[in-house]
Amino acid sequence: MKNQEERELRAELERLRQEHRDLDAAIDALMATSGYDRLQVQRLKKRKLQIRDRIAETEDKLFPDIIA
Repeated sequence: MKNQEERELRAELERLRQEHRDLDAAIDALMATSGYDRLQVQRLKKRKLQIRDRIAETEDKLFPDIIA
């Protein structure tokens, strides 16, 4: 893997992790209010899971399992 490619993947990974943390905070804040919208929470959680999957994919590209 080239250095430029690795830098781009690392930047993408950090961006995804930050978005994941932001969604977590948004979900917590929303659920702390009384009468929160359950559908909105469900959508945010679904988005959070999608981001977690993309984080895993990006990590696999950066750190592939090498069987020796």
